[in-house]
Amino acid sequence: MSRWLRPVLSRVVSRVGLSGAAREPQAEAQAKFGLLFDIDGVLVRGKTPIPAARKAFHKLVDSQGQFLVPVVFVTNAGNCLRQTKADQLSHILGVPICQDQVLMSHSPLRIFKQYHNKCVLVSGQGPLLDIAKYLGFSNPITIDSLRESYPFLDMVDHTRRPKILPSSATDLPRIEAVVLFGEPIRWETNLQLIVDVLLTGGYPVNHHQPASYPHIPVLGCNMDLMWMAEAHSPRFGHGTFMVCLENIYKKITGKELKYEALMGKPSEVTFQYAEYLIRTQAAQRQWAEPIRTLYAIGDNLMTDIYGANLYNRYLQERGSRVGSKALVQAASGVPVATVSQEEEPTLESALSFPSATSCRSILVCTGIYNPHREVPADTSRSVTETVFHGHRDFRFDPALVEPGHIVDDVSAAVDLIFQLEGFVQQSGPRTH
Repeated sequence: MSRWLRPVLSRVVSRVGLSGAAREPQAEAQAKFGLLFDIDGVLVRGKTPIPAARKAFHKLVDSQGQFLVPVVFVTNAGNCLRQTKADQLSHILGVPICQDQVLMSHSPLRIFKQYHNKCVLVSGQGPLLDIAKYLGFSNPITIDSLRESYPFLDMVDHTRRPKILPSSATDLPRIEAVVLFGEPIRWETNLQLIVDVLLTGGYPVNHHQPASYPHIPVLGCNMDLMWMAEAHSPRFGHGTFMVCLENIYKKITGKELKYEALMGKPSEVTFQYAEYLIRTQAAQRQWAEPIRTLYAIGDNLMTDIYGANLYNRYLQERGSRVGSKALVQAASGVPVATVSQEEEPTLESALSFPSATSCRSILVCTGIYNPHREVPADTSRSVTETVFHGHRDFRFDPALVEPGHIVDDVSAAVDLIFQLEGFVQQSGPRTH
């Protein structure tokens, strides 16, 4: 089980909307909430924008195109750089998006510095080497590079089998970890070579040694079993590839494939990172009051909603622990420890000290979620009996897949949040 996973106990359920007009905020008032948007199924389906998306974001910016509230796009995609995704979003939404507002599934790998100087095998598609180096990895090797060095390892596709085996294999350094960025193109090749690396301790040309356990570290990004594109039904996601890898490894060895870490929604570290980016935006605008509430808008019960509710439980439990500690220290006369303003906090430490006290989940009906199929009248029973599409290392808890609110689309989600917060848009974006 991922060491980022914490036990969870909460239930956040409310499916009714609010009525009445929102309160008019003071002109100089700042927002006290931040928004976390999923992308696929919420803003786009494949490459096709969802009509409500541009409407929603025109409500979120002023006449200068500046966001009225901190916004972060939290996607489980991992096949491009943050700037590329920011450019795509700017084009789709018609408002300027910068890369600091984008959180890819692999973004938390920046804090795994203990692997940055190791030789790591990376699986996925897109500019993998550029992504890996951007994250801090100095010596990444792709599946394609490994296959080119040892062509006789890839034998499933008869048309790609080497006609003449090389007299001697290319020497590559020992692979010390495997990083799964996202779904690859040739699953059979990736599955075969990753298993080779795991069963040989990082020397894929050697004999398999199933008794060698535990295997070298595996870091996984994006656990989505399925995602919503232009097709009427969901498509396989990287989570499906991971299911294949886990079961092949267990079938061969009789042992469980272990992850050093899992990131991307619903992982806690992903929401910690998103909250940090929200705080950073507020600090850049020199807002005095901290952001206390996060709203996570998504279309997937098993990743977006589960993850938001899981993080909400973490914030609730952390607030209780911090409050209890402060009371004990006050009673005993021991001063509360503080960090010197001259000290530059590390990213790792910054993730550990959120300002938010709650994370509320909002489910939209434009993607994976189908309100006619997934929520019969007996909600508690239907959720309990739903086949769990989450990753095997995240236990099924019916409370965690219950959304705080269900709305038609992302535009309705923004309206609901403004109403909940008593927040009124002062002026829309300029039209050109």
